[in-house]
Amino acid sequence: MGRVDDVTEAKIEADPAEVGLDAERLARIDAHFRRYVDDGKLPGWTIAVARRGRIAHLSHYGHRDVDAGLPVGPDTLFRIYSMTKPITSVAALMLWEEGALELTDPVSRFIPAYAEQRVYRGGSALNPGTDAAVEPMRVRHLLTHTAGLTYGFHHAHPVDEMYRGKGYEFGAPRGVDLAGAAEAFASFPLLFQPGTEWNYSVATDVLGRVVEVASGRTLDEFFRERILGPLGMDDTTFHVPADDPRLATLYNARPDGGLVVNKALGESITREPTYLSGGGGLASTVGDYHRFTQMLARGGELDGVRLLGPRTLAHATRNHLPGGADLDTVGRPIFAESAFAGVGFGLGFSVVLDNARTHQLTPEGAYSWGGLASTAFWVDPSEDLTASFFTQLVPSSAYPIRPQLSTLVYQAVVS
Repeated sequence: MGRVDDVTEAKIEADPAEVGLDAERLARIDAHFRRYVDDGKLPGWTIAVARRGRIAHLSHYGHRDVDAGLPVGPDTLFRIYSMTKPITSVAALMLWEEGALELTDPVSRFIPAYAEQRVYRGGSALNPGTDAAVEPMRVRHLLTHTAGLTYGFHHAHPVDEMYRGKGYEFGAPRGVDLAGAAEAFASFPLLFQPGTEWNYSVATDVLGRVVEVASGRTLDEFFRERILGPLGMDDTTFHVPADDPRLATLYNARPDGGLVVNKALGESITREPTYLSGGGGLASTVGDYHRFTQMLARGGELDGVRLLGPRTLAHATRNHLPGGADLDTVGRPIFAESAFAGVGFGLGFSVVLDNARTHQLTPEGAYSWGGLASTAFWVDPSEDLTASFFTQLVPSSAYPIRPQLSTLVYQAVVS
């Protein structure tokens, strides 16, 4: 893992007025989110806003380690959790472009354990009734979270309980690798027939295994050789040494608004990874992830490095949910890193369909995702704008950070 350098370090690149932003209005972003830190609700944060390809607002506030008094800075390493998912999705799309897989391929082509899927019909976690899957789980179902898989941490369904019972709540049991986890997920019943509903799930972890099989590389090798290395994202990694002082401490939100260190979950990134989670395993910096969002904003290319063709990216960032519905219509009403009303889902990204229904200013066509520790990003093609927010607070649903950031960013767009 490299150190932050002139390639990956985020820095102000444009005066706000040069890119149609009002500097005084942008200052409202920091004023608002400083209160979260001053009130003890967040440890610290980094915010980056770019328009027309240049960063016009970059700010840091608070601490990466509150007890030690260490400040957040441009080189702070954050666990990005589910913001790993778009990177895994891009990897699969690259392989699709190369003919190594088809979106319509059954997952069993790459992981034979998915050949005989069963679908939950009723009963308890210990004695479920199941039916045969009507059609195979396909690669496109993994990309869109319509595969029928789930997460153990949902605590909303007997199948969630089955995952937890085998140690799959946050990640995988110690010693289980990605191949083993993907096969274990195949042993559980699906929540629904593939392609009929949406449920936030381990689908992107299974997709990461598909990437491994289709490419002949481990997921970390594929990321390093095909995505992170070419983009100069040298500080984005599945493993941060425990003695790296840049790693932010992970906190849980307390009911009284305070913070408590989540040592057990936070230390997992400091162990050599056995389970390479394409759904949530990476740590990154604001500078590194900014380069990823700029690659997306430029139609799949950055600084002469093209990962995807622009038509591929346009296809991936349109709504692929059944019948063109939004998440509110076809999604299970459980936690996800997205609003549901007025929001669809593409091949690895949530997509705004109707911003009046979202009650947010983010325009139609903007696509995004977030992470468990309250990180978030979005790319807005219509305004040629990207924004990202980094902190380390679990769960991401503790405070309305994302809608507030949307309002604060767009109220500063003046031309």
